Amino acid sequence: MYWLSVLSILTVVSFGLAIPAVSLWDDMRVKHAWATAPEKWDCLGHPPAGTTIDLRIALKSHHENALVNALYEVSDPKHPNYGAHLSKEEVAKLVAPHPDTLELVTSWLIHHGVPSTSVSITHGGNWLTIPAVPLDQANTLLGASYQLYRHVETSETVLRTIGYALPNALFGHVQTVAPTTYFGSPRALRQTSNLRTGGPTLPQGDRELQIELTNANSPSVLEQCSKIITPSCLRAMYNTSTYKPSATAQNQLGIAGYLGQFASQRDLTQFMALFRGDVVTTFKVQQVNGGGNDQSNPGAEANLDIQYAESISFPTPNIYYSTGGSPPFIPDSTTPTDTNEPYLDWLNFTLGQETIPQTISTSYGDDEQTVPPDYARSVCDLFGQLGARGVSALFSSGDGGVGNGTCLTNDGTNRVQFIPVFPASCPFVTAVGGTTGVNPEVAASLSGGGFSNYFGQPSYQKNAVSSYLTRIGEQYAGLYNRGGRAYPDISAQALNYQIVFNGQVVGVEGTSCSAPTVAGIISLLNDFRISNGKPSLGFLNPLLYTRASGGFNEIKSGSNPGCGTQGFAAMAGWNPVTGLGTPDFLKLKALIG
Repeated sequence: MYWLSVLSILTVVSFGLAIPAVSLWDDMRVKHAWATAPEKWDCLGHPPAGTTIDLRIALKSHHENALVNALYEVSDPKHPNYGAHLSKEEVAKLVAPHPDTLELVTSWLIHHGVPSTSVSITHGGNWLTIPAVPLDQANTLLGASYQLYRHVETSETVLRTIGYALPNALFGHVQTVAPTTYFGSPRALRQTSNLRTGGPTLPQGDRELQIELTNANSPSVLEQCSKIITPSCLRAMYNTSTYKPSATAQNQLGIAGYLGQFASQRDLTQFMALFRGDVVTTFKVQQVNGGGNDQSNPGAEANLDIQYAESISFPTPNIYYSTGGSPPFIPDSTTPTDTNEPYLDWLNFTLGQETIPQTISTSYGDDEQTVPPDYARSVCDLFGQLGARGVSALFSSGDGGVGNGTCLTNDGTNRVQFIPVFPASCPFVTAVGGTTGVNPEVAASLSGGGFSNYFGQPSYQKNAVSSYLTRIGEQYAGLYNRGGRAYPDISAQALNYQIVFNGQVVGVEGTSCSAPTVAGIISLLNDFRISNGKPSLGFLNPLLYTRASGGFNEIKSGSNPGCGTQGFAAMAGWNPVTGLGTPDFLKLKALIG
């Protein structure tokens, strides 16, 4: 990060660009607006005088497709540049805005009393940050009306506006401004796991199963895993138990966590003793944007993620990112500024590092329709930057099947439509769905899957998706976008996982179980490549749908009900319930070698 005032390109005279007349700054056009506040958010009115807000402005890149083109080049196994991942500096050059864009935006900010010295720049210049902007100034700048909103379920309070505008002159230069109309926040994001009450547990661990699976990885032994899932089950089912990682000095696995979810080292130690009795391990905590690390107050989601990522990938070093933000925002003399913005805080930190874990798992999401389209595209592009730098970013696909609740659209038409989940719907991440059972595995009914309404179908999956759509014909016509990015990409077990939470063995379920499991397996594949002198896998999807497609166990039955329907049906090949299927490590290892 560096300051605009030191950049000669940001002076309003440096390029001789004619600065627009003041009247042009008053010629405003709506950038994004909701008809009403999003569902489950109640308006509390205007905040007290003196409230400020940190603003982020995403600028459009000079070369619009440069990042995406480079991402696909280094991610497509058929391309000569496959695996030639980019450095932080190389990515910055690709996403940099045109100098005229920086000049024009600076002129607009100065016109509204925002000095260039108060603005910082990140990600190659295409994100600007303006800290502690007085709310009256922000409202004028954006034609907005910021108010306080409280989430009815979490009681979290955020400062947002249901609409904002920009001068017409900036529409070709600014992609999005945040926080504005995206009401998502760390506590309101949907965690894709749930504690399972009343189900079977193994308070003494699974030592006998560990021994049996070591001696005889047979169908009869695996049948024991149909009711309870432990690391032993997963390592046997997905063929990782015989692989011993060796590139532990270079390879890392990251878990992205958010406000209020802390991973417990004590619980991990107990978990590994019960379910991987041969190892003792620890993990690093990276606190981001004031994220905490309260070891006395662990979260079930955080524990699930770190316990299964560690148990599958051991001894690969694991990093848990504890991403903060403001506590529930109640403006007063000590907390006058709202800084709560999920994903951006973590992405801003991570992309600013010279070295990033080669595999990163995240188990949070939101209904895509609640995310402003420009904001979603801006965040998706940042995940694209991760991929270009050699990172495999995995997201759980959600636990609502094709959609939760009434599935009414929020565009004013109140139509019933399948509701995709973001960021799983971003074409630059790998979305992980859920399965259950053994011999055979079948789709878990909770597995989120479908088709994006924001992102077009990428070329890497067109053939696989087209085959599925041909088979289902006109079923659910009008309820989903046939031309949208289809997800999930792959899947793994999602039910009956055993974790240790506050010293007790409990059961959990959801695609939050699937994502860290797959992340652990991908991390092992990265270890294999790195130990053989090859680059990490990076953005996975172009590989998964081509060379590596034979490395998955196809899921041929089950569905993901929702929106008053039975949802999509799983069948051979790719399907929008379980993707390409569940990973077979040994097959994948041979295919990527």
